[in-house]
Amino acid sequence: MFNTLWQHILKRFKRWDRTQPFTKRQQFVIITGALTAVLMLTQLVPLDFRYPMVGVLAVLSYVLCAFGLREDLKGHEWATLLILPSLFTAAVAVFYFLLPTRWLTRLPIVGLYAVGMYALLLTENIYNVAAARTIALLRAAHSVGFLLTLATFFLLVQTILAYRFSGWMNAILVGAVTYPLTIQILWATNLESQIGKSVRELTLVVTLVCIEIAWIFSLWPVRTTLLALFLTTIFYGLVGMGQQYLSDRLYKRTVWEFFGVVAIVFAILLLTINWRAAL
Repeated sequence: MFNTLWQHILKRFKRWDRTQPFTKRQQFVIITGALTAVLMLTQLVPLDFRYPMVGVLAVLSYVLCAFGLREDLKGHEWATLLILPSLFTAAVAVFYFLLPTRWLTRLPIVGLYAVGMYALLLTENIYNVAAARTIALLRAAHSVGFLLTLATFFLLVQTILAYRFSGWMNAILVGAVTYPLTIQILWATNLESQIGKSVRELTLVVTLVCIEIAWIFSLWPVRTTLLALFLTTIFYGLVGMGQQYLSDRLYKRTVWEFFGVVAIVFAILLLTINWRAAL
């Protein structure tokens, strides 16, 4: 009975979908505009309701993005293609609350969110199509997806560290952020029909390393912004090498390049530590 009802709903939906007047790009613009408007409205609700509004906004982002990408979504793609839009929205929303209460400061963030969300919808749509057939824009989509994944990771980690939780709590929360962001970007490397064993194992490694780094450095007198930047650099290096490994392009020179970036940021981190505060 349930399957019959579901098939009936799908048939009605597809019939409506053929007659609806908007192109896919126009739908993406409408979705982006709606989410941006709701993001701005979070500033008008009482303080006690702002964080519940973040959850509502993230869920709304998932639903609207699923609607925009509905044509070819199947199986695990309901997670892998929709994780990043939801977390990107949540990241910008929670970071939004940390900004000074001036529209002159917050309006540029709203504008950047709108640009990022529209680019993200185009990227996920390319992934959606490329999972079935090869298209020329896939390399550009990989670059945009990786960049927005890094931005989402940084904003979420910066927000976590800004609340100055204990070391173990920081580690747990950073792990909760790292795992879904890692698995979706590693899966997007080859766009396989299933989330393979290599993707799952690499995701676990990246998550465990980020958890350990977050816990250790939470005990040091490090500025939260620099620690968030260092964790993002670690994430960038590990995920970047993971992508190269999955693409069979992980060479010694590539590894040294990633380690070089991490080493530079780590040196800056050490130079800025207030060692006297640690004594």
